[in-house]
Parts: sequence; structure tokens; C-alpha cells
Amino acid sequence: MDQAGKEKEALQLLAEADKKVRGSQSFFAGLFGGSSRIEEACDIYARAANMFKMAKNWSAAGNAFCQAAQLHLQLQSKHDAATNFVDAGNAFKKADPQEAINCLIRAIEIYTDMGRFTIAAKHHISIAEIYETELVDIEKAIAHYEQAADYYKGEESNSSANKCLLKVATYAAQLEQYQKAVEIYEQVGTSAMDSPLLKYSAKEYFFKAALCHFCIDMLNAKLAVQKYEEMFPAFTDSRECKLVKKLLDAHEEQNIDGYTDAVKEYDSISRLDQWLTTMLLRIKKTIQGEEEDLR
Repeated sequence: MDQAGKEKEALQLLAEADKKVRGSQSFFAGLFGGSSRIEEACDIYARAANMFKMAKNWSAAGNAFCQAAQLHLQLQSKHDAATNFVDAGNAFKKADPQEAINCLIRAIEIYTDMGRFTIAAKHHISIAEIYETELVDIEKAIAHYEQAADYYKGEESNSSANKCLLKVATYAAQLEQYQKAVEIYEQVGTSAMDSPLLKYSAKEYFFKAALCHFCIDMLNAKLAVQKYEEMFPAFTDSRECKLVKKLLDAHEEQNIDGYTDAVKEYDSISRLDQWLTTMLLRIKKTIQGEEEDLR
């Protein structure tokens, strides 16, 4: 069946579901099982939504899933309602990001009411990703990652919480909220260094925390590096720690060339990502007379 045929069938299903809903509201239906008609209508709306999906009419699919969800709420079937709101959100993602967020928030409200915090956290991440990529509202993305992290922590899912917090730290630093980023990197780094599996990544978090300190104030960064070395002796021998120390020396001497050479040397072995490049450029601009590019 081609897309037009699927769309036509979906519209017929919608009409059938609407008829069931209207029928359930009549006086006789009230006496003779109106709720069973509503259950049937739920199934038909879901079938219509899936037909719209096959026809790639995402908005119509989202709307049909929403109608099914509203009826499930009427029947007190909270779990089914939440599932349909999520389905609606996933369909709207392809057509109307804001409406996708509205549907996911409805689902989250139901899941938190049911005490299903892990699944609510997962949908907060989905919302954060829409704000990141589609709507480009980083402040709101941060808020949803923080909420997800809170729910994960409450359920003792610490590694999932930390993943969300690291996203928050990345964006906080980009928005020049350095203190917030430092607190997260230090917290995640401290928990990583106590874990045999995560120990290796601790140096990366302390490195990022040190760079955030450096963006605030050089003395801050110097004291932070000393603190990290005491807390985590393995940090001293890392290339990250050596780079920060070289940058601190170059900054103290107001030596632009020394700074650039240290960065180039590090970059030749470990490629700098966009975040590190941004932070290192910001620090470089605090050295007097800086006008050229980092590389």
C-alpha cells in the first residue's frame, strides 16, 4: 500500500474511533458498558497513529497517539496513557519539537506520580536532547539534564546520574558558569578515582576542572592542581596535569609562544575536542597581547 493509501486508511480508522467515543457518551452506553467502547477507541486511535507513521505524516500520528493517551487517562490506565504520550512525543520529534516536549512532559508527570523515576529520568534526557539539537536552548537542556540526574541519584543509579551531570558541566562551562562546572567535575572525578573501572577517567575530570578554575583565575587553578595531585597521585604523571602546569608557567611569564607550543604538543598526541579548544582559547586570551588563533 502506498503512502496515500495508508493515510486514507488512517483517516478511516480515526473516523471509526471518533464514532466509538461519541457512542460511549450516549445515555444507553452509560447503562451498557461505555468503557468497553472507549477501550476499543484507544486501540483504533493507536492503529491510526501507526498508519500515519507509515505514511510519514508525523503530526497526525502524534495527535492520534495523544487522543489514545487521553482516553487511557479517562479509563484510569495510567501506564498505557504514559506509553502513548511517549509514542506521541517520538512522532512529534520529526515535525514539531515543542509539541514533542509537551507530550514527554505529560508522560513524565504520570511516571513520577507512579514512582517510576528511572523512566522519568530517561524522558528528561530526551527533552534535553531536543533542546540541544532542535531548539538550541542550552539553559533548558541543562535544567532537564539536572532533573534527570536528581531522579537517577534518588534511585541509586549513580553512573547514569554522573553522565547527565557531565553534560551539565560541559554546557555550564561554555556559558561561563565555571564554578558550577568545577563542582561537578570534582564530584564526578572524586567518585571515579575510587572505582577500579573508572579510575582512568578521573584525570580527565580533574583536568577539565583545572581548566575551568584557570578561566576564573590563575591562582585558583594552581591551588586546584595541587589539591588534585594530593587527592589522586596518578594525576601528577598524566599528560593532562603536565599540560596545565606548562600553561600556568606560560601564563605567569606572559609567554604566548610557550602557551601555544604546549597546546600544540598535547594536540599532536591527543586531539583537542571543541570544548577543550574553546576553554584553552579563552585562557589564552587572558595573556597580554593575545590576538592570534590557538593553532
